[in-house]
Amino acid sequence: MITAVDRKHLRRCIELAEQALASGNSPFGSILVAEGGVVLFEDHSRDAEGDLTRHPELEIARWAVQNLSPEDRMMSTVYTSGEHCPMCAAAHAWAGLGRIVYASSSAQLGSWLNDFGAPLAPVEGLPIRQVAPSLLVEGPVEELAAEVKELQRFYHRQADS
Repeated sequence: MITAVDRKHLRRCIELAEQALASGNSPFGSILVAEGGVVLFEDHSRDAEGDLTRHPELEIARWAVQNLSPEDRMMSTVYTSGEHCPMCAAAHAWAGLGRIVYASSSAQLGSWLNDFGAPLAPVEGLPIRQVAPSLLVEGPVEELAAEVKELQRFYHRQADS
């Protein structure tokens, strides 16, 4: 069940996605929140320089392994503007992170990219549960997904120019 607190954190992810877009990166943003509600780490995509693995969810997994106990990782929540790709879903599972809450799904993104005439991603956009079935996952949140769609539309319009 998506709560008001979840929506607040997802809004921050969208702000981070906007920051990514403003700096020439693909529009994705994510945060890691401790069990007590403290934001521990936040990031956005950093792929503008050519390293397409610079996803914020992967950075969260790396940071968490280096800075949190296994118990704290398991009790945390990752919020993200878009559902994890398979690479990030696997990293999340291997790192032992807890719940994932996302604003827009990989299926939505795939549909939007098709509508925009954008090139397909090099990796199939699988649902998180297909990659890591034991993870607790919630999303999408339709009213926030609409905002993410507009960021994606703007990003892909720029890429076409």
